[in-house]
Amino acid sequence: MAAAAPLTVVAGGATAGFAVTGITGIPLGYVVVAVLLAVFAVGYVAMSRRVVNAGAFYTYVTHGLGRPAGVGAAFVAVAGYNLMQTGLYGGFGVVAQTFMAAELGISAPWWAWAMAAWAVIAVLGGRRIDLNSRVLATVLIAEIVVAVILAGVQVAHPAEGTVSFTTLSPANLFTAGLGAALATAIAGYVGFEGTAVFSEESKDPQKTVARATYLALAVIGLLYAFCAWAMSVATGPANIVAAATTHGSELIFTLTGPYLPAVVITVGRLLFVTSLFAALLAFHNTAARYFFALGREGVLPSVLGRTSPRTRAPIWGSALQTVIAAGVISTYVLAAWDPFTHMFFWLTVLGGLGVLILMTATSVSVLAYFTPARRRVGVGAGRGILAPALAALGLGGVLAVTLAQFATLLGVDPTSGLRWQLPAVYGVAAVAGIVWALILKARQPQVYAAIGRGAHSTTSRPAPLTTAGR
Repeated sequence: MAAAAPLTVVAGGATAGFAVTGITGIPLGYVVVAVLLAVFAVGYVAMSRRVVNAGAFYTYVTHGLGRPAGVGAAFVAVAGYNLMQTGLYGGFGVVAQTFMAAELGISAPWWAWAMAAWAVIAVLGGRRIDLNSRVLATVLIAEIVVAVILAGVQVAHPAEGTVSFTTLSPANLFTAGLGAALATAIAGYVGFEGTAVFSEESKDPQKTVARATYLALAVIGLLYAFCAWAMSVATGPANIVAAATTHGSELIFTLTGPYLPAVVITVGRLLFVTSLFAALLAFHNTAARYFFALGREGVLPSVLGRTSPRTRAPIWGSALQTVIAAGVISTYVLAAWDPFTHMFFWLTVLGGLGVLILMTATSVSVLAYFTPARRRVGVGAGRGILAPALAALGLGGVLAVTLAQFATLLGVDPTSGLRWQLPAVYGVAAVAGIVWALILKARQPQVYAAIGRGAHSTTSRPAPLTTAGR
């Protein structure tokens, strides 16, 4: 849930959905996507109980469609989660810069705040997951509480004195812009699928992953739909698009400012900043564990498969993700590129596309894995066949429409080469992964044979202690 960044989605994602698509049915869009992802989660959770591995998507695709496809999915996952994580630094830097200047009178460039967050995350990324869980949980609970309070105030002060449910009507969602609306909505859920990535670090993955997945999906789904609907109540259904276009991510605070003490609005804006930080930390952990899973199996350099001798966290995978983030931030600073539009918005949209591709491929893989009757013992045809088949069709349809309307999502001209150049990153990553798997098959058959086996492929060694540590 922290990776999904609820307050960021409510304040920024929902308003962007109204403004960019011009569709007033965004609240219902969140409900539709939640239902679709719940169907996906049925097969995903069933697979997580059979295959406990920090590689999650990568491992599931391997077991369902074979090792070459699995490594291709792994490369897509590494690209997608790193794009999502590094892109968030742009949003964090800009939002923190604005907040600190307005509330504390501290003036510093966006990249200074981004690098401050980078340094803290570099430290937390090497600590135990329970420490990170405490940090994330504290921030998460606070932002959910504030989001609910703000939404409650909006509903209590409806436009023209009437609470309207118009934006929950199917007629306002299923229009010509349906694809862009669903793509905007599904981006808000990216992160909930990360539960399986931490399965090896949980006490009882057979139960924990399922509970965490369904709970995360239910909580953020209800929160997104309620808060988006509440904004439309406060502005009036006919005015929500114009209001979102005018005020952007400040709309949620503008609508409640006249009715709440200034300190509450200030806390809300602060939690907007910490929401972005929580997402940064969560996606850092996810990317680090993908590096760990691939390093442990020898697909990537084995040093990435080592853990800290003290915390048992994937220390070298975390370090690599930290280096990548520093490189991306430095590139944007030196090139003087726009940190909000070109870094935050573009890279996170592109990262979300990668996760959508992985969810679609995983649904097909789960279906293929459970097709033999011997593997469905204790699972049943409903969870092993029907649910993943429906998820594959639904997610595949959203993926197709997203690619068709990618120029709209980027806000570029329909003839711009970026509409296909950016998504092509995943095509290149997938092909590179498949080719690398075939090279491993020919040159290192023992490594190839271990792909997808996780902890059973080799013994993960702790990083060597320093002289002082000994």
